[in-house]
Amino acid sequence: MKIIKVLALGFLMFLGTGQVLKAQGEAAVPFLLIAPDSRGGGIGETGAGLADNSSAIFWNPAGIAFLTGQEFSFTHSNWLPQFKLDLFYDYATYRNYMPDLGGSVTASITYMNYGEFVRTGPDSPDPLGTFRSFDMAATVGYATKLSQDWGFGFNFRLIHSRLSDQPTGEEQGTGTATSVSFDLGFMWRPTNLIVPFTDYDLGDKLSIGLNLSNLGPKISYIDRAQADPIPTNFRLGFAYRIFQDDFNSLTYTLDFSKLLVRKYADGTSDDFYQAIFTAWGDKPLDQELADVVTSMGLEYWYGKPGDFLFALRSGFFYEDPSYGNRKFVTMGAGIRYDLYGFDFSYISTSVFKDGENHPLSDTLRFTILVGWGGLPDNTKGLPRGI
Repeated sequence: MKIIKVLALGFLMFLGTGQVLKAQGEAAVPFLLIAPDSRGGGIGETGAGLADNSSAIFWNPAGIAFLTGQEFSFTHSNWLPQFKLDLFYDYATYRNYMPDLGGSVTASITYMNYGEFVRTGPDSPDPLGTFRSFDMAATVGYATKLSQDWGFGFNFRLIHSRLSDQPTGEEQGTGTATSVSFDLGFMWRPTNLIVPFTDYDLGDKLSIGLNLSNLGPKISYIDRAQADPIPTNFRLGFAYRIFQDDFNSLTYTLDFSKLLVRKYADGTSDDFYQAIFTAWGDKPLDQELADVVTSMGLEYWYGKPGDFLFALRSGFFYEDPSYGNRKFVTMGAGIRYDLYGFDFSYISTSVFKDGENHPLSDTLRFTILVGWGGLPDNTKGLPRGI
């Protein structure tokens, strides 16, 4: 279907470079890889080890197992502002701790708008009409503690992609596709962890998370023979609280992520349950390691829980030049007062050579949130979810 191929090539440019671009070449619906919230976006697009608010639905649903109360958040971003096009995404989340269920139920909606396109015929450039193109995902999940120190989270997702609204000429396929996927997340937050040969206790300072996201069948715009895999992704994250007193807190985050898609030269690809294993061994070891994206961040909070809190964030995102070459720094800030919060983040590529006009440069995200009914984490002195 030619219109689908043209749109896919366009979205390859629109969605940026790096792992997301690589995903568009090897997998469909790459919007599922975009870091959706301002807090995670401000700390270098990390979150698998932190994952302590409702946006953990994306980063690592297991983090929500350690939270109580309820929270709603909404994020908006004009995507790839360098192109000056009508691209934007919205991301809404909700979580609710339910003691009778022994954990939290969660939900999120992700909407990626690609704007309006002109439809033409197969043999003529004359316009036949216009249509709007978008991707959308609706997610529901559940998170619970397996023990005092271990959390588990599960998501189920319905994915709908509309690259076109109808076939053109004798082309096959409608230009729309629907599929499903699921996520599995694990989180370890030890309450007591003494460093060997020392008296130093890492308990209640360290957390480690692992998330396998977008596990699911291939998605087809034309027919099953030409179906593409969705972007199954592995993410391992760490968070460490460097310092904390009554008014100050500083946390370091570090994430490693890898796209688990195995596609061959003839256009065929492994199913997701094969690719989670085969995608680790289709290249020499040094290339496999180079294919892992590294990101890190720092988050500083000032204030007292239950009163006014203010945050500053920064981060760094790195992708090997052979596998996309995304490099950027992130900045962000946030406030919390009573039930309410606001975050924003900013991406800058201008500090790197030839980064001034990068498609991701100057990207802003804005998030508002409301959280209520949560209990403070008495061991850390700060409420989870800030």
